Amino acid sequence: MRTASKDTLNKRNRRAIRTRAKISGSQTRPRLSVFRGIKNIHAQLIDDLNGKVLAAAYSREVKKAKAKKTEIAKLVGELLAKKAKDKKIENAVFDRRSYKYHGRIKALADGARQGGLKF
Repeated sequence: MRTASKDTLNKRNRRAIRTRAKISGSQTRPRLSVFRGIKNIHAQLIDDLNGKVLAAAYSREVKKAKAKKTEIAKLVGELLAKKAKDKKIENAVFDRRSYKYHGRIKALADGARQGGLKF
């Protein structure tokens, strides 16, 4: 198995820190944090002031047999928006971490917007 080099990990961490320095979540406007793995994608609404996860969605919750990863990411965004609506959360701050805003990350954001989250 091939692993990432230390230089690659350092660059990724620096990008994440740079993005995170500008963003903070609260009870009324939580941070929508995204983690993109090789097979799955996670999304959480986090209240940074209290250090609590308000809602979370995971790609295994919406697995479809023959769906593409970007389609699943969009469904995860919609599921997260639905869970947020149930908890009366309408606004969020999008935290893309060290990822570029395209592909699965963009699909998840679009799905969350279609579900009713505003950011």
